[in-house]
Amino acid sequence: RNAIGARAIARPTVTFTVIGLCAAMFGLQMIVGSAWTARFAFWPAIGALEPWRFLTSAFLHSTGFMGHILFNMLAFWQCGNLLERVLGHARFATLCLVTALGGSVGYLLLAGGPTSAAWGTPVVGASGMVFGLFGALIPIMRKAGNSARQIWGLLAINAVLGFIVPGIAWQAHLGGLLVGMAMSWAYAHWISNRSGRDLRKIVAWAMPLGVVALLVVAAFLNYQLTGWLEVIRQLRSVTG
Repeated sequence: RNAIGARAIARPTVTFTVIGLCAAMFGLQMIVGSAWTARFAFWPAIGALEPWRFLTSAFLHSTGFMGHILFNMLAFWQCGNLLERVLGHARFATLCLVTALGGSVGYLLLAGGPTSAAWGTPVVGASGMVFGLFGALIPIMRKAGNSARQIWGLLAINAVLGFIVPGIAWQAHLGGLLVGMAMSWAYAHWISNRSGRDLRKIVAWAMPLGVVALLVVAAFLNYQLTGWLEVIRQLRSVTG
């Protein structure tokens, strides 16, 4: 077992799979064109009608800037190669999916409401998931007795860039980061806790389920409080 008490994994299969999915989706974006991107991208206005976009958008990237997918996949490989070996396949896969969801919900909550430009601006990219892995590294490294200064420095640089460089969805970065830190803290604490295997299993599944439930409720309340659900109901009544 590794430094936090989890069974060590030799091959980062999930990391390879996510990178492969992103590459395949990017290839389809290039072949099919903007129609493929529009089918799976996320923006707050469409999220209430087609909620699967909260996840699918994380596997798309900008076709106008090759560095978008290259930088994201490089960062994902560097973080995923370490985290999957530490957490195991199932926990790491769950971490990826929940942080991807957290990135989209973060963008929704901080988009500014139906009157803002962001409400109708599509977002794509694995950045929310990547920032989730950045966040997940911090509790893991601290639990293993290592310094996380480099991660904090990297986060500080990206935080500044998010407000300076146009087109960066810092809201998704923040959402993924917070979700990743929360889940990793629970994993690092309870996996290393010598309270028995059954309790570790319960926490390993209860934590992500609880986070998902919280994100779903937050998204629903946001749509409800902004009046967007009522707009959708009126549109459906008119269109039949």
